[in-house]
Amino acid sequence: MFYRRIAVFGGVYSNYQALAAMIDDARRHQAEALFCLGDLGGFGPYPDRVYPLLRESGVQVMRGNYDVSLAEGLTDCGCGYTDPRDNYYAALSYEYTFRHTSEDNKGWLRTLPDVLRVQLGNYQLHMSHGSPRQVNEFLWESTTPDGFLSKLCGDYEADVLLCTHTGIKWHRRLPDDRHAVNVGVIGRPENDGETHVWYTLLTADPHLQVEFVPVYYDYEALARDMRQEQLPEAFVETIRSGWWTTCLEVLPGKERARGRW
Repeated sequence: MFYRRIAVFGGVYSNYQALAAMIDDARRHQAEALFCLGDLGGFGPYPDRVYPLLRESGVQVMRGNYDVSLAEGLTDCGCGYTDPRDNYYAALSYEYTFRHTSEDNKGWLRTLPDVLRVQLGNYQLHMSHGSPRQVNEFLWESTTPDGFLSKLCGDYEADVLLCTHTGIKWHRRLPDDRHAVNVGVIGRPENDGETHVWYTLLTADPHLQVEFVPVYYDYEALARDMRQEQLPEAFVETIRSGWWTTCLEVLPGKERARGRW
């Protein structure tokens, strides 16, 4: 399929409130198609609420590490954390999400691809969750060199690499009009003290334009749902404050220095 403008997002993390608001916003921006780079569940409440929104809106979805684990009945999220505190909260999140995701939706996850490739104008886009070579690889802005990104473009025959997983958006222009874009997540704020979340609009007109678009939604309603479901108060605080309180140890120094903790 050939497109001129698309919307791409990652990390829904069960945030059905933000997902609904993002879909409406992408339509207002006249996106021809919407793409989700995975991690539908985790962190938030009522994971089954995101599935009908995605299907009814025709979003093209690929699997992230969370979705692979749910689909295959694994014992953890496969998030790629190494720190005990990160893994403690990841385990709480995964156990809740596994129990509250229906068998029908787990079955649907098994039908989804692990990669998406799309033609946007003259650009061949390669979409992955973590990186093209590993679903839970973290591609951080501060620690991922241009040479490595250019090599990935060559290895995977892509003009534009799109990823998510880290939870923090960025865009890098590479030689030969190639690009690497972390599209951000819509499931939780970006550890910047703001309560909104982000998705990415990509337009070929004819050169690639990358626009990070904020999404404002009823985060207080989401926080009430999280408390109703007895999710960790640390998760609720992140939604209400815009600062990460968990999964901090994985952050490189420059990214962590931007946060509160």
